[in-house]
Amino acid sequence: MKLTLYQIDAFASEVFRGNPAAIVPLEQWLDDATMQAIAAENNLAETAFIVREPSGWRIRWFTPAIEADLCGHATLASGWLLMERLKTGSGSVTFASRSGALTVTQADGGRLQLEFPSRPATPLETPAALVEGLGARPLETLKARDVMAVFGSEDEVLALKPRFDRIADVDAIGVIATAPGRDVDFVSRFFAPRAGINEDPVTGSSHCTLIPYWAQRLGRTTLRARQVSPRGGELWCALQGERVLIAGNATLYLEGTIEVPAAVAAARG
Repeated sequence: MKLTLYQIDAFASEVFRGNPAAIVPLEQWLDDATMQAIAAENNLAETAFIVREPSGWRIRWFTPAIEADLCGHATLASGWLLMERLKTGSGSVTFASRSGALTVTQADGGRLQLEFPSRPATPLETPAALVEGLGARPLETLKARDVMAVFGSEDEVLALKPRFDRIADVDAIGVIATAPGRDVDFVSRFFAPRAGINEDPVTGSSHCTLIPYWAQRLGRTTLRARQVSPRGGELWCALQGERVLIAGNATLYLEGTIEVPAAVAAARG
C-alpha cells in the first residue's frame, strides 16, 4: 500500500525553521495502530492524517508516542497543503477533529491563520517536579491541558536546561515556559516528554493557553509571539472571545511516497 507523504515546515517562511509536520492524505482511515506506527517511523513531533468525508475534511494527529487531541502546526501545514499544493481549498478549509471544528484561512502577508479554541489556565501550586525539571522556579504556575510556568524575562526562558525525566513526572501532557519578549509580546518553549517530544520546535496548541493569559496581562487582544526553541518560530496571535487566532507561514520541504505492506496493515486491524 503506497501513501503520499508531505513534510511541511510550519510557522516558518523558509525550510529548516519552524516545526516540521508530516501530512498523509488518505482515501479512508487506516487502523489506529498503523497510523501510530507511521508517526513513530516519521519521528517528527506530529504526523497528521487527513480524510475527505461526506461532510468535509477530518484531521487526526499522532506524535511518535500517542494520538494528540489538538495540534496547531500540523493543522496549519495541512491547510497549506490543501490550499496551495493540492488546490482543493478556496481560501479556507475547515477540519473536523477531536477538538471540534478547526478552520485555516488565508491571511494578510501570505500567512495562514488558524482558528482554535481558547484554553485559559487557572493557578496551580508549583509542583516540585516542575522546578526540578526546568531547573528554575517560575514566578507563577497555571494549568489548562498543559502546565504553564511564567518567568520574568526571555533570557530566563532561553537559559532553561530541562531534565526531561522530571518533566515527565508533571501531571500534564506538556509544560510551557513563557515570559515577556524583548522584541515580541511574549516568548515560550514547550516540553512534552510524555508525548514522545522532548522539546517541540513551535507549538500551536500551547498558544490556546498562552494567548488568553498574555491578552489579559497586557490588556490587548492582538499579540506577536515567538517560540524560542533552537529552530524557532514566529506567530501572529489574537483573542476573539472563546476562540484564538494563530497565524504563520508554511513551506514545503519534502514530497514522497511511503509504503506500508498490506499484510502489516491487515495484521494491525
